[in-house]
Amino acid sequence: MASNGVVAPVASSQAQVVVDEQQQQQQQPEQQLTAQISKLEIAEEKQQQQEEQQPPANGEQAPPHRSHDPQFNQKRSDPFQFGSRYLQEQDDVFEFNAWDHVETDDTYNEYAEQQYEMQRNAPVSDFDKHRFNSDPAKWWNQFYKNNTANFFKDRKWLQQEFPILDKVTSEGYGPCTLLEIGAGAGNTAFPILSKNKNPDLKLHACDFSKKAVEVMRSQEAYNTDQMQADVWDVAGDELPPHLEENSVDVALMVFIFSALSPLQWKKAVENVYRVLKPGGEVCFRDYGRGDLAQVRFKKGRYLDENFYIRGDGTRVYFFERDELADIWSGKLFTKDSEVEDASEPDIRFVIENLGVDRRLLVNRAKKLKMYRCWLQGRFRKPLPN
Repeated sequence: MASNGVVAPVASSQAQVVVDEQQQQQQQPEQQLTAQISKLEIAEEKQQQQEEQQPPANGEQAPPHRSHDPQFNQKRSDPFQFGSRYLQEQDDVFEFNAWDHVETDDTYNEYAEQQYEMQRNAPVSDFDKHRFNSDPAKWWNQFYKNNTANFFKDRKWLQQEFPILDKVTSEGYGPCTLLEIGAGAGNTAFPILSKNKNPDLKLHACDFSKKAVEVMRSQEAYNTDQMQADVWDVAGDELPPHLEENSVDVALMVFIFSALSPLQWKKAVENVYRVLKPGGEVCFRDYGRGDLAQVRFKKGRYLDENFYIRGDGTRVYFFERDELADIWSGKLFTKDSEVEDASEPDIRFVIENLGVDRRLLVNRAKKLKMYRCWLQGRFRKPLPN
């Protein structure tokens, strides 16, 4: 994803990897990472407010990628461009809180490989592997019991990344059924409804955590005229409550597929395929391999290759781009089957887009760097021939 002229930042002894043992003893790594990123986003907003009216010290106009002028913060014409703040050789990596399209440097890569080796050599015990895999909903129920709706920030950025959401919520669009899978506490559903101008939109927000659904239904903004929150396991045997085959226009899956075991992928994809209308699409975003959240896992968290258990008992998988393409196009399941079964449904999504979003977040005060990696895609159910 790196463009010509883009270089990874120069590493220093104090800015190689974000690892703070004392804080890890006090917080779960994923919670600590989320809190740290949230602080960076807030700091970035404050910095923009302070500097957007200040001209450069030398009187010259700063290039767009280094400017805080709001005119350069307009929406991208291509959502899969993933930003345009490129880190170039002459740039100070700590001038901004975030840089786009930054490949990891040699120091980070070496550290990551050491971490992977350590993780493989100290996996989760067979007893704990069964404990965490046998009833994953239990751990998510506990998570939402402890965090209610306060852990995740509202995902107001989704309509930027997936313009179809802006389209179906516009006035005059007409009847549309939107299904969010893995809706959690409603941090995606409620921001979408707050901007909705389409009276004919029906949003189904499903999660397999009963506690998460209780949290959604308890919110003041919950209105059954336009939103229905239900318990549903995307890898189960049933379709979502109140929905039939070929009834959904858009399915939204944001950081939910990674919570599934690889053994559940096929069934989950089949269920999404069944519930979508022909021509309907999946808006997808999830973790990519090499993300800092993966690299920082310690001993006793490794379930399988790229698959981990967090300190709170919830699971997470980190995907390769080609792996996801094979999953949603059906190629992975064809490879796994030696004999083609004519009774099996032909599940083959069309991969409209599938990109790797690599971003470098920095803590300028502490001179720390965080390499993040996400995968974002649009998968379409083909029209009948």
